[in-house]
Amino acid sequence: MKGDGKMNKFLKALFLCIGLFLGGIGLSGTVHADSSVQSIKDRGVLKVVTSPDYPPFEFQINKHGKSEDVGIDIEIVKKIAKDLGVKLEIKNMDFAALLVAVQTGKADMAIGGINPTPERQQNADFSKIYYYGGQEFLVNKADAEKFKNQNALKGQKVGTQTGTLQQQLAKKDLKDSKNVGMDKATDLILALKTNKVAAVGVEKPVGQAYVDNDSDLKMIPADYKIDKKDTGSAIGMAKGNDSLKDTANQSIDQINKENLMPKYLATAGKYMKVNTTDTSMLHYWKYFYDGLTHTLLISVLAVIGGIILGVILALMKISKYKILSWPAISYVEVVRGTPMMVQVLLIYFGLGVIINIPSLIAGIIAVTLNSAAYVCEIIRGGIASVDKGQTEATKSLGLSNGDSLRFVILPQAFKNIWPALGNEFISVIKESSIVSIIGVTDLVYELNVVRADTYRGVAPIVVVMAIYFVITFTLTRGLNYLEGKMNHD
Repeated sequence: MKGDGKMNKFLKALFLCIGLFLGGIGLSGTVHADSSVQSIKDRGVLKVVTSPDYPPFEFQINKHGKSEDVGIDIEIVKKIAKDLGVKLEIKNMDFAALLVAVQTGKADMAIGGINPTPERQQNADFSKIYYYGGQEFLVNKADAEKFKNQNALKGQKVGTQTGTLQQQLAKKDLKDSKNVGMDKATDLILALKTNKVAAVGVEKPVGQAYVDNDSDLKMIPADYKIDKKDTGSAIGMAKGNDSLKDTANQSIDQINKENLMPKYLATAGKYMKVNTTDTSMLHYWKYFYDGLTHTLLISVLAVIGGIILGVILALMKISKYKILSWPAISYVEVVRGTPMMVQVLLIYFGLGVIINIPSLIAGIIAVTLNSAAYVCEIIRGGIASVDKGQTEATKSLGLSNGDSLRFVILPQAFKNIWPALGNEFISVIKESSIVSIIGVTDLVYELNVVRADTYRGVAPIVVVMAIYFVITFTLTRGLNYLEGKMNHD
């Protein structure tokens, strides 16, 4: 009972800290002195976040082997940056993280075909509507006679992108259908073409872009009963940034006055044709190469950092002093008890309230901290596997506890746990792909970019699978060789 009381006190303190931390995030995201425009001008850069998997609003082209964000939304923020007299810096991440980025100060604006719903307006400010798209469904052309309209989708699976207006509308009006939510539009199209869903809810320009570039798809009308204003796209900003909102509205007014939107749409169409001219995977080799280098960089640094931190945590955990063992036990339990995705988001957005950490650094830190918890347990088990007689022998030789660990216990422990450490390295390589959610250009991120650019759902997946297999197979063989050498010695 006494131990339970201590545990309850610890849990209460932990939840209190989490509550205070999240409260701080909420306050920092909603309280702003309105110096937003002046801050941007002083910095000389307008920071914008988007999710480039939504043609013709935003997508990427392969320009001289390098990725470049293009589309209607990109032209709009270029216009705003020009009107402000500053440079434009675009950061890519998942759609669901866009408004979080402006709330936590990672960006000044979020643009991505965002519908300013009442729920979103509670946590962010929005510009005027700059585009009214309308709602449609994409279906396979082979099923066009079967699914002629929205009513025909009763009892069917309908795909929508997570966190979008289309998902809200489907849940509200298609109660006789099963909604299937996915983070990426490219995943939805692949699900449609492989008959995992019967239809995909999209905005009309997006649907038209896919139909124009994929002869196997067709659009059917959506008969949602909604106001026109609820189907429009707007630019998201942090609460209280009134001067920035006014500036964005002035640029939008000028775009409408000069009738620039048709020009932007035509430009996006030209870029889309560029992407579909050569959709071979060899044409996009630079994308996969860049993704591979980032994946390996994150994995190597995370494993090195994880081993160092894991050793420290293991020694703390086996310490007889509770002031050392309790923090280590708590850390390991919290990290192992929460998904890595949540940890990545907390490091990038949560710590971003205090210090602006680049996405790559945040990804490395998050994967390192996660790996350290598992390495800690591996090393602790390795130390426990060393015969107690070894410790007694070191004492008889007059070695201190530190020298005993350093020269006798740990070397034997590492020899015992080498296979487990190798498996952890391989796991880190595969699991590090989660950092793509915050825009780190690893293999999975580049995979989604190529899929969005080429309208090819399966080929990029096969390429990335092959790359991961070659890495892990080579690493496994190398670790097995070293393990054999160690056992022989």
